[in-house]
Amino acid sequence: MRSRVPTYLLLATSGFILGSCIAITEILLSKSIDSTLPPASKVRKFNRPGTIEIFASKGEVIQKLGPATRQKMPSGTIPEIIKNAFIASEDRRFYRHQGVDFWSISRAVMTNIKEMAIVEGGSTITQQLARMVFLNQSKTIQRKLKEIALAYKLERHLTKEEIIEQYLNNVYLGSNAYGISDAAWIYFKKTPALLTLEEIALIAGLAPAPSIYSPLVNTDLALKRKSIVLHKMRKENFISDSELSAALAQPIKLQPAVPKYLRSKAPFFTDFIEQVLPQLLSKEAIEVGGLKVKTSLILDWQEMAKEVIKEQRAINTEVAIVSIQPSSGLIRVLVGGRDYSKNQFNRAFQALRSPGSTFKIFPYLAAINAGYEPEDLLFDTPRCWYGYCPKNFGNLYFGEVSITEAFINSLNTIAVDLLEKVGFEKVIATANMFGVGNEQELEHYYPLAIGAYEETVLNMTAAYAGLTNRGRYIKPSGIEEIRGPNNNLLWSHDDQKSSRAISTEIADKMNWMLQQVVLNGSGIAASLEDREVAGKTGTSEGNRDLWFIGSIPQLTTGVWFGNDNNEETKVNSGDAAYAWKQFMEKITANMEIKRFPKRPTHSKMRTNYP
Repeated sequence: MRSRVPTYLLLATSGFILGSCIAITEILLSKSIDSTLPPASKVRKFNRPGTIEIFASKGEVIQKLGPATRQKMPSGTIPEIIKNAFIASEDRRFYRHQGVDFWSISRAVMTNIKEMAIVEGGSTITQQLARMVFLNQSKTIQRKLKEIALAYKLERHLTKEEIIEQYLNNVYLGSNAYGISDAAWIYFKKTPALLTLEEIALIAGLAPAPSIYSPLVNTDLALKRKSIVLHKMRKENFISDSELSAALAQPIKLQPAVPKYLRSKAPFFTDFIEQVLPQLLSKEAIEVGGLKVKTSLILDWQEMAKEVIKEQRAINTEVAIVSIQPSSGLIRVLVGGRDYSKNQFNRAFQALRSPGSTFKIFPYLAAINAGYEPEDLLFDTPRCWYGYCPKNFGNLYFGEVSITEAFINSLNTIAVDLLEKVGFEKVIATANMFGVGNEQELEHYYPLAIGAYEETVLNMTAAYAGLTNRGRYIKPSGIEEIRGPNNNLLWSHDDQKSSRAISTEIADKMNWMLQQVVLNGSGIAASLEDREVAGKTGTSEGNRDLWFIGSIPQLTTGVWFGNDNNEETKVNSGDAAYAWKQFMEKITANMEIKRFPKRPTHSKMRTNYP
């Protein structure tokens, strides 16, 4: 006689098998669906399309462009009362559902039917986060199904705390506020930790329709939403009756503020960066956003440059200052004018100005490269070249003079004489190798020797930096590296190569001559007490452009004064040299003292009269 298995045991076994099959099927189905969806980890690195964060060389935020959360709160720092306010307002069953709350959806549908309008939404905070990060705002069934699937995935891969924190750091809350920290600042000029209960409720009430409910757009609607949120918080026992009454009675005191990092700390420089980015990245990469641009700017040096400009108020002209690290070509300072708020024209890289005598390094370099020595003698006298008759400053002529003395005294006749002796092609080729005359072609006319040509402050300073770098030219760059949304390296300055513009020996001779200009010539106002300085002044006709470009071994800085309308100034290039000195004294206080390489030996002195 066979024993019978008890009915309850059969039922239990069947139930276990059925439940296991369902669980396994659910796991397999979840994994199958998950494989078609983007990774949940993207939430932690979320950036909206078109966002660009610009950092200084030492890591300080200079500016955030596009629809960016300008200040996110670190994990674990968002006050509980803020979380509770948004949960009460947006998703009261947040801690009880698994991503989608069908009870809330049903309630919302019934409420909307009753009111004959969409007055309540059924999306959970998790769904809103999924939509924010992975989807768009289109109202289609397909998008809604994806949203639901993504919400379930987020709940499986992230904790509730991660979900609410990511939501609060990224949710749009009107008036260019992305996240709770931005909203606290923009509406009340506070950090989230300092918000009062009524302020928190007002901000939480903005989420459903931020552009409509913003208190800066519609105060009455914002206050009504605040009251609704407070009552919901009381219903969920997040606040007491006394707290509710006090918050309802307390008036809202708005204190509107500009979003943090919306305005650049170095606007002339970031304008330059925005111009350069499309040359380094594709249009698509820029549109995708999430870019982190580490620039070469040393922010405190930039501030010191602006201080020097303020100290030069007596010089009633515009100004530009550019500093470049010769060994790398990195731009450490770029100021394009006196006051960006009044005039955004960037004189550092947009203005084409006559470089005056700062251009003379090129005929001199070409001559030394052709075999002339700094001690070789020429004859300084009034002369004409095919109808062009340059004059020296003050109509002074020195007769027999060495090339070095001619350079120290910035003799125009000798510069033109050298141009004729070595030829236009060699002088122009030398300038081109140093990045000058490549954008605007240099022409064969004698005034070229004394700077009767237009170039930017940036390019002229980069040329001198190449000379300081012992003849190796590096195209100036304001960016060290660019990283994408996943922190992947998109571009690096390390990949940029230098080019040999002139031999080391010739560069060292020229740098020695530039030192003599500062020690004994027109650049004496730029001399530093404890450092070697190599530099040159420059003045265009009528004192319209006043220059000094000078170097210490670690840094080359160009200073320009002039008027946008090209009117004559009432100062001279010595003022530019003195401004250079003021700036360099500020930034070199803790900088290592270095010396230029010694000047190479030379052959016997020669006489090279016309």
